[in-house]
Amino acid sequence: MSRKFGEIAFTPEVKAAQAERGSRQTYEKYIANGPANDAIAPKVADFIAQLDGFYFGTVSSNGYPYIQFRGGSPGFLKVLDEKTLGFADFSGNVQYITIGNLSGNDKAFLFLMDYRHRKRIKIWGRAEFIEGESEWTERLRVPGYPAVIERSILFHVEAISENCPQHIPIRYSETEVEAMIAPLRDRIAELEQELERKLEHELERKLEHELEH
Repeated sequence: MSRKFGEIAFTPEVKAAQAERGSRQTYEKYIANGPANDAIAPKVADFIAQLDGFYFGTVSSNGYPYIQFRGGSPGFLKVLDEKTLGFADFSGNVQYITIGNLSGNDKAFLFLMDYRHRKRIKIWGRAEFIEGESEWTERLRVPGYPAVIERSILFHVEAISENCPQHIPIRYSETEVEAMIAPLRDRIAELEQELERKLEHELERKLEHELEH
């Protein structure tokens, strides 16, 4: 268990709840002896590179959390360095809740989920946005996606925690399902063609037999 995760997530209230329920001592040991996990390791970078979506959490000025799903082609959430992630922000429903929240409180959270492989990663940090064209625009641009980038969002990593796969349902995206069934479709087409050839051959044989008699 990562040390930085514990420092952020285990508030005095959480520690009190753990102590009351008997888990505080165990977690205290894990946090004391655990690695910092406050930077993006290569395996986490590889995990991020194949994601086609993630959940982005911010905090409003009235204390309520706001969770927003962001989706795109794999690789749209980019690792800029071992402490920084970034993605391009395009025009949406123009509510600007995430942007408004970040204007008053830069604390943010990323929930990264891979349903197919039953893996999830949580990342705590702080986020900022840069309006319009900037030095980040080209680095965060999504190849082949023509929409105009309204702003760049940078996420500065403070803690990373990986969760066990228990209770994560296995789900596949439309692209993954298509890739899995493509060989089956090819095989069905091959068998249909083979059957058609056999039927044609059988019909020719019967016609020849009838002509001979």
